[in-house]
Amino acid sequence: SPGGTIAAKSAGAVTLADTSTGTDVTCKSSAVAGTFKKGSGLAGTGLASITKLSLTDCAGDGLTINGTANALPWDLNTQYYAKGAVTGTITGIDASLSGAGCTATLDGTAAGADNGQVDVSYTNSSGTLKVLPTGGNLTLGKVSGCSGLLKSGDGMTISGSYKVSPRQTLTSP
Repeated sequence: SPGGTIAAKSAGAVTLADTSTGTDVTCKSSAVAGTFKKGSGLAGTGLASITKLSLTDCAGDGLTINGTANALPWDLNTQYYAKGAVTGTITGIDASLSGAGCTATLDGTAAGADNGQVDVSYTNSSGTLKVLPTGGNLTLGKVSGCSGLLKSGDGMTISGSYKVSPRQTLTSP
């Protein structure tokens, strides 16, 4: 609750990391838009839909890129509730990364599969949604250029925090 349309902006940097090459790219800004279901006692699966995501001013290890979401909406699913916080996943992820001399896709099992997933947590008191660097299945695909810093088939993690507005209160169904 209260449900409805939300907007979320990154609270600090959002970091993308290639788990094989060790390349870290830090985005100065990221924004998310979506919709939470209204009501109480709702199932956690598909509790919210993410309808927009942008990653801007991303740079690191010699790369400068931006990121955009594809295959929207993505689903926010909650699984566990304890002491004012929930954990869950964002599923259906498919994104494009592009910049000077570098393009890539970010997905799950393969480019265009639309099955990327990240683990998340949400804290009711602060309205903070954290994307966790562990537990996901994101994989780079269709990498072109990128000076060997990103490679097709490499795993990628994303980590960062977003302030959700209006703040939602999530509890166990």
